[in-house]
Amino acid sequence: MSLTAPLVTQAFAQEASAVAPVSPEEALQRLVDGNARYVANAAINTDHSLERASRAEGQQPFAAIVSCSDSRVAPELIFDQGPGELFVVRVAGNFISEEGLATLEYGVAVLGIKTIVVLGHTACGAVDATIKSIADSELPPGHLPSLVNAIRPAVYDVMGDAPDDLLAAATAQNARLNAARALSEGPILSGAAAAGTLGAVAGVYEIATGEVTFL
Repeated sequence: MSLTAPLVTQAFAQEASAVAPVSPEEALQRLVDGNARYVANAAINTDHSLERASRAEGQQPFAAIVSCSDSRVAPELIFDQGPGELFVVRVAGNFISEEGLATLEYGVAVLGIKTIVVLGHTACGAVDATIKSIADSELPPGHLPSLVNAIRPAVYDVMGDAPDDLLAAATAQNARLNAARALSEGPILSGAAAAGTLGAVAGVYEIATGEVTFL
C-alpha cells in the first residue's frame, strides 16, 4: 500500500506522482555536491527567474532540510539548490517539533522527498541558551522554555564527557538526535525508511567557511 493512501487527497497524490524518482543516496549526494560548489564560490543556481512559470504548477523537492532560524543559515544557498528543490523546516535550534514532524510527513508522503538533513550550525544561540539555562538552573522568559526543553536532551548527553567545546558537542548531538527521530517516527517516516525510500542524516554548518560536515 502506498504511504500516501488514504492519508492524502487525490490532488495531493497527483502532485507527488510528478516527482522524479531519486534514491536517498543520490539525494544526499546532490546536497554534498551543492555545498562543495557553495564553498568554492562556484554556485550554478543563480538565475531565480529560470522556470518560474513551471514552478507555479507545483513543487518537486528532493530533500528536506530541518535548519535553525538563524539568519546566517540559508539552506538553498548552502546547498546551491534552486527554488522548488528543497523542502525546508526552520526553528531556532533545528529540532523536530510536532508541527515539524507533520511537515516532514507531508514532504515524504505527498512530495516524495528522499532524504532529510537536520542541519545544526556553529555558534548556535538556541543551543548556547540551553547550556546557560542548565548551568544557571533557570528558564528564560516568555515561550523560550519550549526551545530549551527541546534541546536539553542533547546537552545532557554530552555534558558527562566534559568536551573541550560543550557548545559544539551539544550542537552536533542535537542534530544527531533529531535525525534519528526523523527515521523512527511512524507510520509515515519510519515506513519510508524501512522501505529504503527515505534517509536522514545530521550535519553541522560552519558559518565562517560555508562547509557542511555530515555526522
